[in-house]
Amino acid sequence: MKARGLLHNLVVASLATFFSVQAGLAQTPALDDLFGQLAAAPDARAAARIERQIWDEWSKSGSAAMDLLLQRGREALGAGDTTQAIEHLTALTDHAPDFAEGWNARAAAYFQAGEYGPSVADIARTLALNPRHFGALAGLGAIYEQLDRPEQALRAYRAALAIHPWLQGVLDAVERLETETGGQTL
Repeated sequence: MKARGLLHNLVVASLATFFSVQAGLAQTPALDDLFGQLAAAPDARAAARIERQIWDEWSKSGSAAMDLLLQRGREALGAGDTTQAIEHLTALTDHAPDFAEGWNARAAAYFQAGEYGPSVADIARTLALNPRHFGALAGLGAIYEQLDRPEQALRAYRAALAIHPWLQGVLDAVERLETETGGQTL
């Protein structure tokens, strides 16, 4: 119970950080254009194409060496080797602390390893660097679901949908959680 309280405090602090961050971070003209297209996407197929382009932009650190660490971390995570993924991604965050996608990738690795506290901390860092990171917000929702906190999960998922309204897995999660909570407004 004490661990949940500490995790809750960390999440509240991370969300406070998220909402206090200047919107100018992690914005480029290319990303601004892509997010405009995403908001106006006529259907899920068009949104998925734009989403891939956003992820491609987010994955560019500006350094070939850092991009290689991100790639190796993602490959290890894809192979189910969370220890190796965390090692690569920790090296990345150590050497490129302002690269939001490094923190987000490590948050995913920690989540897959069942280490929710470190995952939330990395999500907070991701959102501080990139407030429009719908993937980090969706990850936060998934952590809250794992902790059986549907109200917080819904808030995180809805924040992700406010940025990317076509996230099918998140749309499904919101529908499922609304059904489970009796459709009440949370």
